[in-house]
Amino acid sequence: MFPQQVHRYLRDFFQQTDCAIIEEADHYLTVQLTIEMDKRIMNRPFYWKYVESTNGTPCPSTLTFITNQNKMNGSLNGEIVHFGSFRLNQLFQVTKELGAYVQMYERVDKTVSQVVLTPFLGINYKVSYYCDQTKEMLYSLGINLMTGNIIDDFQMLLNNLDLGSELPDSCYPLPYIIKPVRAIQRLDAVIENIINQEDHSWAEQAKKRWQRDQRVLDYFYEEVEEKPECYEIEKKALEERYASKIKIEIINGGLFYLK
Repeated sequence: MFPQQVHRYLRDFFQQTDCAIIEEADHYLTVQLTIEMDKRIMNRPFYWKYVESTNGTPCPSTLTFITNQNKMNGSLNGEIVHFGSFRLNQLFQVTKELGAYVQMYERVDKTVSQVVLTPFLGINYKVSYYCDQTKEMLYSLGINLMTGNIIDDFQMLLNNLDLGSELPDSCYPLPYIIKPVRAIQRLDAVIENIINQEDHSWAEQAKKRWQRDQRVLDYFYEEVEEKPECYEIEKKALEERYASKIKIEIINGGLFYLK
């Protein structure tokens, strides 16, 4: 996940959770948290218990997130956020809790009558590549439940639309032809195809590093006929460190009726 993707995710996350973005450049953003979001991510239970018990004036936190250190000019106090960082993983988890699944409708001009809305299924995936090093990628896919057409970067499309949780009075939602369960299977297949087309030399390189370290370990115990328990523990640790794995995870998804 590139710095600009992290930055865009942070901006979208805080906008969707009603947190005000006070200041922003292409490498950082400063956010005023809401009370609810402060309680979720700032780990200040005693503060909020005190405020609520004394009827005090709440003061939710203001945070600055640095998303690209390479573009920093001068000093900037803030929290560095990158793919794999604690804060970003925390926000991924909050996203799951708040919006694992949504059903939304595109808002339309109230003066227009009988607008037909087409159903789409959208899913945001996280693909993690594990060995002694880790790489994670985000993919956003959508599928038209009438035609089966698949759309890349579906979240970017949604970000430019005015969506609401209630069906507008002047709209008629089409009943989907492709069932959501079948649509998920088709999107899963797209993600698997993307993974299959990736360069997997990283796994071979990890295997070579594994074999190298295993030879070093064997060298120290080559004259020991019956290997001790510590040898087996170290051997298992090498396997856990270097064995290549790929994990596909759905971050969130939803059914969207768009004009």
